[in-house]
Amino acid sequence: MLLVFLHTLFHQVTSRWPLLLCAATWTVLLTLTVAVASFAPEIAFVSAISPSSSFSKSCHADGFVRIPLDNPMEVMCFPAHLVRRSKLDFFLPTVFAALVVACSACMVRSLGLWES
Repeated sequence: MLLVFLHTLFHQVTSRWPLLLCAATWTVLLTLTVAVASFAPEIAFVSAISPSSSFSKSCHADGFVRIPLDNPMEVMCFPAHLVRRSKLDFFLPTVFAALVVACSACMVRSLGLWES
C-alpha cells in the first residue's frame, strides 16, 4: 500500500516538474526582493549612526550620536545609550518579508498564470 502511494506521489511530482520549478524560481525571486527591500533601510540607518561613520562625527560632544533626518541641515544629537539595536530589529523585517512573500504568492496564484 505504501509503495503504491509513493509511486503515485512520485508520478504526480515528476509530471508537474516544470510547474514546480517555476513556482520555486518565483518564490526565491520574491524572497530575495523582499529581503533586500526590508533590510536595506535598516542597514543604511545603522551604518549612518555607527560611531565610525563620518556622518555621526558632527556631534561635538563625546557619547552622542547624530540621527539622520530628512533635512540635512538639521542636526539632532542623542546620547549613545538611547540609540541601540533592540531584540525586535531582527524579527520585524523577517516577519514583514514573510508576509509580503505570502501575499505575493497568493496574488500570483489568484491570477492563474499557469492555467491554459
